Amino acid sequence: MPILNKIRTAFSGARREIAADPVPARLRTALTTFFALDGFLFAGWVVRIPAIKQQTGASAGDLGLALLGVSAGAVATMAVTGRLCRKFGSHRVTVVTGALLSLSIALPPLTGSALALGLVLLVFGTAYGAINVAMNSAAVDLVAALRRPVMPNFHAAFSLGGMVGAGLGGLVAGSLSPTRHLLLLAVTGLLLTAAAGRTLLAHPDPCPRPRPDRPEPASAPRATPPVRLPGRTRRLVAVFGLIALCTAYGEGALADWGALHLQQDLGAHPGVAAAGYSVFALTMTIGRLTGTALLERLGQTRVLVAGGATAAAGMLLGALAPSIWMTLAGFAVTGLGLANIFPVAIGRAGALAGPGGVAAASTLGYGGMLLGPPAIGFLADWLSLPVALTTVALLAGAAACVAQATRNAGSPG
Repeated sequence: MPILNKIRTAFSGARREIAADPVPARLRTALTTFFALDGFLFAGWVVRIPAIKQQTGASAGDLGLALLGVSAGAVATMAVTGRLCRKFGSHRVTVVTGALLSLSIALPPLTGSALALGLVLLVFGTAYGAINVAMNSAAVDLVAALRRPVMPNFHAAFSLGGMVGAGLGGLVAGSLSPTRHLLLLAVTGLLLTAAAGRTLLAHPDPCPRPRPDRPEPASAPRATPPVRLPGRTRRLVAVFGLIALCTAYGEGALADWGALHLQQDLGAHPGVAAAGYSVFALTMTIGRLTGTALLERLGQTRVLVAGGATAAAGMLLGALAPSIWMTLAGFAVTGLGLANIFPVAIGRAGALAGPGGVAAASTLGYGGMLLGPPAIGFLADWLSLPVALTTVALLAGAAACVAQATRNAGSPG
């Protein structure tokens, strides 16, 4: 099958890189572990949202406000994390925030009201936003060292982790309480952080990337003081952040509301409802594993435009289809469409402006992922959840239009 052949090609390329230089290979494995862990923990939380919603007695609007705690914590910490990465190194910050994320995942099921849920989600969001800036900054440096567009492969690990986390969550939803389930996830996260963190701490940011406007000598220290970016660079970073926002909105909406849509609007069993995000994460993983080959063959603009258009069509089907299986098919198409847009946008911002560029674009991008769910909740209260989910298609189409309009910005293709 063509897709399986592309996946084999991606992994064979990684093996060749391991044979050529073991240090980048070990770093790539460790960073891939952190991306997978991030997706695994996040998915483990989102598949238990229906149970925690019932436990707290929250309405759709109350739940939307509580989910805003994740948004507020993440967005507030992202710019600060960029500065911490410049000062202490992105590897150290990745390890510390990985431990914080693992600990905070156990908190949501301990709450008994929407207000308390919102407060603990503020802590969870702080850790979630920080680790995403830190590990993306580390990945941008490593991509520059490898000199291949492998950023989608790191995000494929996030999606694969999400698929596994959602799948396991669906399997244990009927037998384990949210408290026991998320406590097990916390222990797993701490163990993986300790294992992968040893490699990152043993190689503190060994692959510095020169600034685009001022190359650094090989002997320059990693923690250089921040410089003021040119106005054009700041505008380009904002453009890439806007593209990331439009598509991440859809990822967050499906993560937090996809299972509820299947269960509440279509009468799906809780296990089938949890599988909705798993299907989305599976197709996103496949799309990202083949993303390097697509970028090398088609270029960034075509990948971004085609991805946005595909996601828009898929989400219209997923939101408005009258049957469970058509909805699952729509989620699958949406995952394929969104797969490579976010990693390309964040990677370009990092190539332009370093950790500060990653932080700025991530603040916009993950802001879309995290502000999307509360927005969906408010729209669901005013209109309906299926109608609210059509906004995902609207923003995916907008991302395609922005990518086409700025096709010559920052890089060819």
